[in-house]
Amino acid sequence: MSFTSVLEAAGLDPSDLNGGDLSITTPIDGSEVARLTKHTVDDVGEMIARAEAAFDMWRRVPAPRRGELVRLISDELRSRKDSLGALVSLECGKILQEGLGEVQEMIDICDFAVGLSRQLYGLTIASERPGHTMRETWHPLGVCGIITAFNFPVAPWCWNAALALVCGDPVIWKPSEKVPLCALATQRIVERAVERFGEAPDDLSQVVIGRADLGRVLTDSPGVAIISATGSTGMGRSVGQAVAARFGRCILELGGNNAMVVSPSADLEMAVRAIVFAAVGTAGQRCTTLRRLIVHDDVYDDLIPRLRSIYAGLPIGDPLTDGVLVGPLIDEQAHDRMHEALSRAKVDGGVVFGGERAHLDEYPGGYYEHPAMVEMPTQTDIVRQETFAPILYVMRYRELGQAITMQNDVPQGLSSCIFSNDVRETEQFLSMVGSDCGIANVNIGPSGAEIGGAFGGEKDTGGGRESGSDAWKGYMRRQTNTVNYSRELPLAQGITFEV
Repeated sequence: MSFTSVLEAAGLDPSDLNGGDLSITTPIDGSEVARLTKHTVDDVGEMIARAEAAFDMWRRVPAPRRGELVRLISDELRSRKDSLGALVSLECGKILQEGLGEVQEMIDICDFAVGLSRQLYGLTIASERPGHTMRETWHPLGVCGIITAFNFPVAPWCWNAALALVCGDPVIWKPSEKVPLCALATQRIVERAVERFGEAPDDLSQVVIGRADLGRVLTDSPGVAIISATGSTGMGRSVGQAVAARFGRCILELGGNNAMVVSPSADLEMAVRAIVFAAVGTAGQRCTTLRRLIVHDDVYDDLIPRLRSIYAGLPIGDPLTDGVLVGPLIDEQAHDRMHEALSRAKVDGGVVFGGERAHLDEYPGGYYEHPAMVEMPTQTDIVRQETFAPILYVMRYRELGQAITMQNDVPQGLSSCIFSNDVRETEQFLSMVGSDCGIANVNIGPSGAEIGGAFGGEKDTGGGRESGSDAWKGYMRRQTNTVNYSRELPLAQGITFEV
């Protein structure tokens, strides 16, 4: 399919995507597909003011009715799953199956949020005072700013927006300047749903087009009650400090350096399949990508040759082509970082398998790479860093405690997993002395999380939680209420105060 047809199918008229100074290229071949006009700092300030006005109206709408709008967004996404999924592949380079999967995540979280709109439950609390009741209630918090990264150009927005909307909060979305077309196409979908809904205030959902300076307007503004930011740890530190300085609320989803432990009892056939998808999916450009493989000595010499054989035959190419499993890196900078990391690993004694550039003659403007496996003697500094590329560092262990220590000995704490059929090992891995990550899996890889559970991690991953479970509480304010229905006025803690 042509690039123009992908844009048109996603509801974007190519004639409207020219004339600006923000060049948008596709990683498939490096060619320019659009030139967008950036917003200004003043534009974003005006967006925030309009969103605050929308908040005053939207918070008054009953939550189940707010859920109906999200249901309509889900309907629109279902009807446009194929076209939006293809645009995701075109703009960020992940294979079409992953692009479609990302849109399915949007549909799933919308469905979750629709049910949630009737379940924004508080608590009834026993009061120590006679004739009193206590309860806890939850109320809309305010404008929600959402900052997203290039590698998942639509799903993280929806993890936040679907919950924020049912919780009563308008949203302002600042996508990565590398993938704004997906945001514009999604905004068209929201606008169609809003039109069908018929009662939503203007500017309930807005999109900011531009670079990091515009994101800083959101993080610095007291008019934005919540900032949810997905990206690098460095970006998260900047965002977190800015929001904390004004006592705003922050949800941070940052870097991951995820490991798999393969024990002597593991089902190796299953482990191999999990390793390959988790390590090379999205060309290694997922926050949940498998980056470290910690293998027991007893199965190391069986497992690693199998992986090398599969790596040698991985189909690499145009992500919109059937059968391709590995698409391109996002740009030249990603390519440079990958090869710098491989060079450092070699200096540290690593043995590199793969890692060469692919399709250079066919796609000189695209950065296709053969996924790399690097057998490391120890976990060196480069292994402890997150390189957003298809590099899998492989290391040995003898005792489970040693493997868990190695798994935890990195700054990041997003996702982790163990392959084992020994219940003692798996329960230890999931215990308080096991993995220190926000996500810990057994006999499944570290990537591909479902929306039903809260998504996020610890340490340099930022501590944020999005998506399922009780993550909705991050978009609301908690209020404790005490009601005295008696004719007396007893004080708490038995205090006597007579006037």
